[in-house]
Order: sequence, then C-alpha cells, then structure tokens
Amino acid sequence: MSVLEAPVRAETNDHDKFYKLVATALKHPPARTAVAHPCDRVSLESVVEAARLKLIEPILVGPEQRIREVAKEYDLDISPFEIVNAEFSEDSAAKAVALVREGRADALMKGSLHTDELMGAVVKRETGLRTSRRISYCFVMDVPNHDQPLVITDAAVNIAPDLKCKADIVQNAIDLAHALGQKEPRVAILSAMESVNPDVPSTLEAAALCKMADRGQITGGILDGPLALDNAISPEAAAIKKINSPVAGRANVLVVPDLEAGNMLAKSLSFLADADAAGIVLGAKVPIILTSRADEEMARLASCAVAQLLVAARKADTSAAIQ
Repeated sequence: MSVLEAPVRAETNDHDKFYKLVATALKHPPARTAVAHPCDRVSLESVVEAARLKLIEPILVGPEQRIREVAKEYDLDISPFEIVNAEFSEDSAAKAVALVREGRADALMKGSLHTDELMGAVVKRETGLRTSRRISYCFVMDVPNHDQPLVITDAAVNIAPDLKCKADIVQNAIDLAHALGQKEPRVAILSAMESVNPDVPSTLEAAALCKMADRGQITGGILDGPLALDNAISPEAAAIKKINSPVAGRANVLVVPDLEAGNMLAKSLSFLADADAAGIVLGAKVPIILTSRADEEMARLASCAVAQLLVAARKADTSAAIQ
C-alpha cells in the first residue's frame, strides 16, 4: 500500500500537513526531474513512487546497467523512464545538471551519490546552475500539534552567512512560502533574544534585514526580528514579552543565525517532537531535491511535492510576465 493510501491517523505524527502538501502538488503537472545517480534501493524506490503519484516525471542519470540491476533486485518497474548513461557518480551529477541547462528538466534530484558531488556540479561557474541569488536550503517541517508547516532556513548549505547572504536566504524562503500557498509569509529572524544587543551580532543583522524589507530590498513577506524561538512561534510567549508584531507568535518562516543553530533546531524537532522534514535547495536555476536515505517515505514524497509546487509557481510567473 502506498503511504498516501494509508488512512490519516488522529494521533501524533499523522503527517497531515504533508498529506495536504502532496494533494496540492498533484493539482499540477509532474515536474520533469533529472535524478542523479539513483543506484540504491531507497533512491530508486523514491523515484518510482513519486512518478507513480505523478509528482515527478523522472530522467534517470547514472550507470545504466547498475540502475537496471537495482530495479530488478527490488522488483521496481523503471520501464517508463528515460535513462541517460553515466560512468560514475560525478559524471551522473554533471550530466543531470546538463539536462537542466538544455531545458529538458525543470528540477534536479539527488540519488545515492554524496551531496557534495551533486552540489559541486550545480555551483560550477561555467557549466552549473548558478543565478545572481545565493544558494540556500530550506526544511519544510510538519510538526505534530503545531497548526502550520514551518520553513526553517538555512540549516544545510551556508555555514556562517553574512548580512548580504542572509538577505538572499530570506528571499529564497519567502519565494518558497509563496509556492506553498502562503500569500504573505510571516518571517521571524531568530536570535537568542528579542532585543537588539550590540554584543550579539545576530540581533544586529536581524534588525538590518527588517529595515531592508522596509526599503523594498526584500519583498513578499512580513519580517520581524530579532525574535527568540519561543516568542516567534508561541502567541502566549509573545504576549508575556509584550511584543506587538504581526509575526511574533505566528511565524511560519524561521531564519536562523547560522547553520549550526538551524541544524540543531530542525533535528531537535525531528527527534524530540516527532516532526517530519522535507527539504529543498533554492537559489539555483531550478529547485533541487535533497533527500536522505534516513528519511521516511512520506518526507521524501513531500520533498518532491515541494519541488513540483516551485516549478508550477515559476511557470505561472513566467506566463504572467509574458502576458
């Protein structure tokens, strides 16, 4: 039985937000997706299931014989899919990126190769998928007993981003939130406190980001910061601190000070609060699906759904611009 065919449960970790996310994505055509090196059971199963649900239309890029052997061993039907032969993992990454540059794919997906190998091909200056925007990573978290999905950024790519980099990180997250159906995302710039303190650099950067939004340098969302995590997501905590803000207590995008803070926040939600995490790389020419072999099937499908919604949003923007 497919994970999407299982009844939605009423208890903790019922994936309800991810079910809704996938259902919304299925209203759009599948995203043409170049899958780099799907050479193990988990990565190939993910592709087959996402394609069956019409979230993606995959092109498999990797050693053809090895891919077919994995499919045969685990009884996976890959007969509908195009296969582009590649000799090894780095070659798979390069050829998958080339498919995007040729206009044959609208999204990129990581298979069983290392993330560094795929991203190395993405960021190459002459042959990669760079844009003027800094590349960043967003978790989309389905947290039980929380009323809405939470976008957390950046927790995987930028180690210690400066103010200029953070402006791109925020804009990437706002664009993602729009694709997820949030018309005016509420963005909390997190720190350890809600007051600007010259001794805590993240509070100064939070204040600067909010002023950048006031001046139109960041658009499409409502920003506030610095905010501590509690008064960013808890109305009660915000009320106790007497923070009068459209964001405090109601944030749906959380921008962390650095990668360490973001990684700890996302993983603490996963392992202590039983949350699920979908993930997507933004800021490149196309969305990049980075799934982990440790992810549950629902989280992997949700990552594909996020990419599909981003592809649909970009096509809608392009169509509107032409008109």
